[in-house]
Amino acid sequence: MQGYNCIMVYNHSRNKILFCKRVKDPYKGLYNLVGGKIEEREEGYIGAYRELEEETGITKEDILLNHMMDFTYYNQKCYVEVYVGILKREIDLKEELHPLYWLDVTEDFFSLDRFAGEGNIGHMIEQVNQYGMGIPKGFV
Repeated sequence: MQGYNCIMVYNHSRNKILFCKRVKDPYKGLYNLVGGKIEEREEGYIGAYRELEEETGITKEDILLNHMMDFTYYNQKCYVEVYVGILKREIDLKEELHPLYWLDVTEDFFSLDRFAGEGNIGHMIEQVNQYGMGIPKGFV
């Protein structure tokens, strides 16, 4: 079963979330969280930090990721690991393929016209809003 990761990156002030705008299918033209494929026999956190750095330039020195939840899609023979973190400081982003945008936390992340994932992005962000990030207070 192929693994993927999805990474919710909050800015240092916690009022914006990092998104990419898809330039190809699936979800061409829609905002999506950053992430990608987990390589064969790659540990989840290692894959998440690798994808994050490849797509944004954000390194593990810039952010502490917390494994938030997983989704398994048996009909598509894949699973998605979801991570969340807060940047320790402002950084300059380095786009790989998809343009990067900071979107305000007040967005309607359930909007299927703007966001990928059939509402899953909204669900993930609601989980963070309701239950927190699992990151110790005072970390950043």
